[in-house]
Amino acid sequence: MKRMLTFVLLLLGAPFPMAHADSPQDARAQLEEIRAAIKNIRTLELEEQLAAHPETVVIDVRSPSEILLLGGMIDAPRSYNIARGWLELRIADTVPDAATPVVVYCGLNERSPFAAKTLMDLGYRNVMNYSDGFFVWRDSGMPVEATDKALDSMLFDRPRQVAEGVWSAIGATEPPSYENSGHNNNLSFIVTDEGVVVINASDNYLLARSLHEEIKKITPQPVKYVVLENGQGHAALGSAYWKEQGAHIIAHADATAKLQARGQGILESVLRRSRDKGMGTRLVLPDESFEDKRVIELGGKRIELLYLGPAHSAGDISVWLPEQRLVIAGDIAFHQRLLPVFENTDTAAWIETWDAFEALGAEIVVPGHGEPTTMDVVTRYTRDYLVDMRTQIGELIDNGGTLSEIDKIDQSAYRHLDTFDELAKLNASLIYRAMEFE
Repeated sequence: MKRMLTFVLLLLGAPFPMAHADSPQDARAQLEEIRAAIKNIRTLELEEQLAAHPETVVIDVRSPSEILLLGGMIDAPRSYNIARGWLELRIADTVPDAATPVVVYCGLNERSPFAAKTLMDLGYRNVMNYSDGFFVWRDSGMPVEATDKALDSMLFDRPRQVAEGVWSAIGATEPPSYENSGHNNNLSFIVTDEGVVVINASDNYLLARSLHEEIKKITPQPVKYVVLENGQGHAALGSAYWKEQGAHIIAHADATAKLQARGQGILESVLRRSRDKGMGTRLVLPDESFEDKRVIELGGKRIELLYLGPAHSAGDISVWLPEQRLVIAGDIAFHQRLLPVFENTDTAAWIETWDAFEALGAEIVVPGHGEPTTMDVVTRYTRDYLVDMRTQIGELIDNGGTLSEIDKIDQSAYRHLDTFDELAKLNASLIYRAMEFE
């Protein structure tokens, strides 16, 4: 009978006292032990660390929703979000070298100590915990990177006026994602007394509609033209919305050919990433293509669509406003993020095209990605980067170096740029493979 009772209690989950069982350690006590065992730094020390060692990787271990709703994350040259629960699985992709200095932080210095201890256990040798936490950094007026500057809109950020009649909604400088709704490029528009010219249809139908809602706040004029700066998805796949509004869509012949040949695959990729945000998005080809130059005369403004030569991708064009000395450059020009090299990018031709671009004499440059700037700045981070890379890789090839030695290429002068970690090695590899056969 006693054995039967014991069996019934086991089935019912009745607790049995375990002889000499250890009680679980109090989490707060464990946190204090870990805080005492790791290297902690304060706000001033983090400032000094980033200034002296721009290669430092700064990791926010909060959830993406916290970052979105609570003011963003620390703005640093190599800043990433890896939620605490994913740290062990994703850190090697972000920080492959165990000697790299790494700073972790959260909001209140409760999760980041555990994250620092985890990284040390994984073999990282230069780990620091920012013990003040994000809210102290933010409230001290230190630089903060917002993951979304327009929380109630599909747009990453609302349009700002660049010059008289010229506006641009500056996209995120990171790759397109569900979180930024594909708004990682600049969506610009020119307002005239007879209508609006939009540059870039945007990544998807709903994003195009969001841009139009902002345009309507600025002017009652209809959108007459939509110009695609190239044939990439984030430039072209919002065309279905604009077509419904009666806009005339224009692109370079090479961009049109790319959309004809590969548009369905580009669309499928965007829809996989966009999920519910991709509603209404479909492939719509341009109404008109041009080869070298197309001029739009509208409301007293002369707007020149220029193909200056091969650059970043097929059909890259720039929109030139000669009276204002302003160029909406498209992907010919980069400065806040490292420029990407594609399989079919001709970097030698891009450098030659730059001469014609620079000859415009623009005083204001709105690049394809990043804030409006000047010709000197985009020259430094576009033409000069390409020349530097081709010079170094040319010397490597001339000296009998192989692709396995591509890590010898020094790109440290560009390490502070967004997307450096994602693109630097890939760029070097692609340029090497192209130059092998020049």
